[in-house]
Parts: sequence; C-alpha cells; structure tokens
Amino acid sequence: MLTPFHLAVQVRDIAEARDFYGQLLGCPEGRSSDSWVDFNLYGHQFVCHLNPGLAEKGIDDHRNPVDGHGVPVPHFGVVLEMADWEALVDRLTSAGVRFDIEPYIRFQGEPGEQATMFFRDPSGNAIEFKAFRDIAGQLFAT
Repeated sequence: MLTPFHLAVQVRDIAEARDFYGQLLGCPEGRSSDSWVDFNLYGHQFVCHLNPGLAEKGIDDHRNPVDGHGVPVPHFGVVLEMADWEALVDRLTSAGVRFDIEPYIRFQGEPGEQATMFFRDPSGNAIEFKAFRDIAGQLFAT
C-alpha cells in the first residue's frame, strides 16, 4: 500500500483556492487558518499556503518538451484510475477550464502509454492528472 504524500504550494488567495480545489476538483477540506488550508487530494495531504505577493509577480512559466508538447515545470498531480480521469476531464471541460495541454493519450502504443492533461489553478500552479489502462505494468515502464 502506498502512503500519502504531502505537498504544499503557494496561492494568491485562500478563498479562490478553496473554490478551485474544494468545489471544482471536489477535494474535501481539512484543517485551515487564515493563511493556509489542507485538502484531501485523492487521499494525499495537499496544502495551499497564502502568498499575497503572488498576485503581482505570478509563477514563472518554464516548459520542457515531452511527446511534442511543452510540459510546464514544476507541476504536480495524481495518477487516477482511467474512469476517474475521464470523469475529471468531463468536469473540467464542463466548467470551462483552459488546458495547458488538452487531454490526450501520450506515448500511444509504446511502453508507458498514458492518458494525461495539464491545467493551472487560479494562482498559476501547473497540475497534471494522468491515468494508465494497466497502472501496475505501465507506471514505471521503460
């Protein structure tokens, strides 16, 4: 059994983060204060920390080429079951989320074939959600 990871990111506004992660992504909220909030991100402890200066300076946009796309770095996300990934694609599309990289199948027909998508939270943090038809055999395929 995998143990949960802990990840903390900076956000420009706590209420905005609550709306995005809590409402749009459906992450239950845990502990919080005026300057941070914990979320359950698919079983992982994900924390948004307020950085009011982020509203002015933003997050740097760096990209590396992967499978013909410019993948935003850094980014974070969760590997989902395929049905959950597809449901999330539908939810995000219906909500009008702008994708950095539209949902598609990467490395099609090759080891590590995966469904992937990239988008950003309102503060500019890059997020990737992916899924494999055979997670045990494909997650670390070479």
